Amino acid sequence: MTHRSVLLKPLRRGIWRYLRDADVLHGAVVTLVALVGTGGLLYVGYLLHVARVALRSPLEPTRRLAVLVFGRMLVSDRPEHDYRQRLARSLLLAQQGLAERVMLLGGRSGGSTMTEAAAGERWLRDEGFPGVVPMQLEQASIDSLENLRHARSLLARDDESLPPVCLVTSRYHLARCQLLARRLGFDVETVGAEAALPRNVRYLRRIALEAGYLMWIDIAVRWARLIGHRRMADRVS
Repeated sequence: MTHRSVLLKPLRRGIWRYLRDADVLHGAVVTLVALVGTGGLLYVGYLLHVARVALRSPLEPTRRLAVLVFGRMLVSDRPEHDYRQRLARSLLLAQQGLAERVMLLGGRSGGSTMTEAAAGERWLRDEGFPGVVPMQLEQASIDSLENLRHARSLLARDDESLPPVCLVTSRYHLARCQLLARRLGFDVETVGAEAALPRNVRYLRRIALEAGYLMWIDIAVRWARLIGHRRMADRVS
């Protein structure tokens, strides 16, 4: 892999790959104007929301649900630290009888030869995942929005309704996944991968970054609906 490819790899994942999209850039400009117009207070509101969801999300759902586990970029085709925490939480829910089924979300990441979902399945099987709990793999997506869109297709019932779901991911990631899932029509509960909210610089940076993502997505969709820009609003639907 060339040095240039290594540098560009992060831009091919997640929200960055949408920067070539005119509608997404439109939303970014509107969000920036709103941010400047509020003197930064708009961002503070989203930051507090992301932190609140991260802090308050429980360790188990209130009922037995379909569990959606968000993947993360692999390291040498193996789950890295954050992903292992997500998998471990889903394993515990399955062992406690709180998982109606477990769906692992994530396609190929970076230069990996294995999908995130397949690597997660291998890890769970090695850790003694209970065979009585059905496991599904969603292996076509490369970001959280695609994760949920494909999960919606796989979970849709014959009448096109969706079962309620439990989202399992790192605490810093929960607020964005919750927003996207609700916009896509899911009835959701959130469960944090970590036993408690970590207090370290890395985690604070993650929460700060997620607040920016969430603000961008939410403001852009609200603006699109306000001006009747159907195509732009449909980006998150």
